[in-house]
Amino acid sequence: MEKGLKIFSYLPNPRVWKAEIAAKIADIPIEIIGDKPSEIPNWLWDSMPKKISDADKKKLKKFERIGKRGFSTALYKTDDFIELIPFGTVPAAFSPDGKIGIFESNSILRAIARQDDTNNLYGKNSFEASRVDSFLDSGLVFSREHQEYLFGLEDMNEALYKRMKSAYEFFLNGIEESLNHTKYIGFNHLTIIDISFFCDFSQFLREGHYEDGLKEKGFPLVSENFVSEYPKTYNHLMKLSELKEFSSVSGTYLDWYKRKLQDSS
Repeated sequence: MEKGLKIFSYLPNPRVWKAEIAAKIADIPIEIIGDKPSEIPNWLWDSMPKKISDADKKKLKKFERIGKRGFSTALYKTDDFIELIPFGTVPAAFSPDGKIGIFESNSILRAIARQDDTNNLYGKNSFEASRVDSFLDSGLVFSREHQEYLFGLEDMNEALYKRMKSAYEFFLNGIEESLNHTKYIGFNHLTIIDISFFCDFSQFLREGHYEDGLKEKGFPLVSENFVSEYPKTYNHLMKLSELKEFSSVSGTYLDWYKRKLQDSS
């Protein structure tokens, strides 16, 4: 079976980084197609996505669908796209032949790891693979909550803030405890747990860009005491950020956070 994956998404997107980092480590071919969020309505969402003009949109009127989560304008999604990606979301991934659709960032990440023959990204055996799944499943609540939280930062309310703080503490308590016993999360070797954690938590730290607005509403940053309360997790995040497979994908995304920590020390 041919190896590889094609991914369509708005860019940059830390959720897409997951598959990109894993692909670099495992040397799996991957094609990422997309554009900045404001331009995504000018794309035809399909297993072979392409940019479209206003004239094209008139011809593709039958594929026009009202944007919901994250997009308020009309989007153009083919029937083939909806069949392969029934929830209609991005990132959307496709097998090399375009016949199988894969959705949700951790599932796309798993699709790359399952093609890895040498790095044990999905564990060394079926039991380790199940342990990997345990961590990824445990992170789903954090991932879901931080997406809702980031969408709602400008109109924060106490209920949303408390939900995020609870999910944050539950997630990081587990990660910190695991790192008390192993070099990486769950094991003494790197797996897709570490990749997923790095990407999800890096994205969550974007709350720092809204610090002043949150304080005006009476809310401190959820991650305000991250470094002191979860030192092993913080050190792990920084260590991962320096690995070339991670840094070559994430680029300067975390530089502002590192500068902020230096300025406050």
